Amino acid sequence: MSAYRSAGYWLLVTFGMTDLFSKNSDELDVSGWGYELTMRVPVDADQPPAWSLRLLERLVDYVFTSGRSFTEGHRMDPGGPITGLATTRLRALAFAADPDLPPIDSPYGSARFLTVVGITADELDRMKATTTAEVLSELAERSPLLVTDPTR
Repeated sequence: MSAYRSAGYWLLVTFGMTDLFSKNSDELDVSGWGYELTMRVPVDADQPPAWSLRLLERLVDYVFTSGRSFTEGHRMDPGGPITGLATTRLRALAFAADPDLPPIDSPYGSARFLTVVGITADELDRMKATTTAEVLSELAERSPLLVTDPTR
């Protein structure tokens, strides 16, 4: 995983879900799983928060062990606070096309960036009643890059 410090947030990007150095997947036009996960979290220290790195690692492990892939519009309730601390209201996750990183083509196929967004239980319920995209669009009005802020 890589972490890049930007203006007010850390951009976290997984690597290894795509074919990096050779073609390993069966689909010629798609690189590996066809995506890498991203997440943006506020900068509040010299390093990204450990919970965010653990969360992305667990999501990657889930994909590799279950064989189930994520895509835009998916949502997930991991069964507790996404930070591991009861002090956050963020209890679930939603997945969207990364608002800043376009899809890429490589010698091993195409891939896109799928951003992981922490959401509250109420937002998850609203997504179930309407759509994931509708609620994420509302969140993007306040945070265009869909930064996951555990203090909100």
